[in-house]
Amino acid sequence: MMEDKKKKKKWPWIVLAVLALLVAVAAWWMRPPANTIPTASRGTLERFPQFNSQHVPPRDIVVWLPVGYQTGDSCDVLYMHDGNMLFDATTTWNRQEWRVDEVMDSLIEAGAIKPCIVVGIYNTDDRLTEYFPAKSWQCVPEAKRHDVKLNELTADAYLRFIVEEVKPFIDNRYKPLTAREHTFMMGSSMGGLISLYALCEYPQVFGGVACLSSHLLMAHLPGGLDGDLWATAFRDYVGQHLPQANGSLIYMDHGTEDFDADYGKYQQLLDRVITGKGWDKAHYVSRVYPGHRHRETSWAARLDQPLLFLLGR
Repeated sequence: MMEDKKKKKKWPWIVLAVLALLVAVAAWWMRPPANTIPTASRGTLERFPQFNSQHVPPRDIVVWLPVGYQTGDSCDVLYMHDGNMLFDATTTWNRQEWRVDEVMDSLIEAGAIKPCIVVGIYNTDDRLTEYFPAKSWQCVPEAKRHDVKLNELTADAYLRFIVEEVKPFIDNRYKPLTAREHTFMMGSSMGGLISLYALCEYPQVFGGVACLSSHLLMAHLPGGLDGDLWATAFRDYVGQHLPQANGSLIYMDHGTEDFDADYGKYQQLLDRVITGKGWDKAHYVSRVYPGHRHRETSWAARLDQPLLFLLGR
């Protein structure tokens, strides 16, 4: 009996040791990458550290140029959010990437899409507030508007940063095609929300957007309201501010695992809003990818689809 009691006393220490080991492994896995400057395996990647702005805090910007690109070449431009996650897994927090350079290069080389410059805009600690579709609050029921913390909604400043500062810089430095039909935006999760919001706010600037795994249930976000209220308000906002039907391109999708498992019904509700405004299948696409997760590897696996939709010849 005494031996059994001694064995029982050892178990808490074993559990603590295992927990400590798990914490150590997690800390090692989540440690900042030793190399923070991304490189491209195909094409050329140019980096502009701490790009200054009058509207938002500075952040890095990276620009991917197709193989053989020369200033003034007839290229479209794709602006992408979470720029630090796009090109080089050795520099990302989770060791994953979108593989933008590889996928873009393969499609361009095959003649499947038009040549395109990719502008990756890094996220910051303000990611949630900058990517949150700010004017949705106007569609919140008046009885609930007093709960909205407007100072936490900074998407309008973030979009002004892109439209008024980043785009002119890109246009002047690289001299690509600058008209709206040659200017696009793409993002995932919250980046999907801000991309659709950008099309509503700046239809004269962007000719199309791609929104992957958009966080349409609007849970766990700033602003002082629960997710369903925000989700309804965002759908109402989109219904009121979408540009004229079929004058732009909108691509949306989601997977079925992780966070994406909860997106289906919200995407279907938004689909009804958009198609109800007269958008046809040639200009609006909404797809489901069974088994895909809420992570860069899944977005990389289907990246060719939004690129073909936006940039296909």
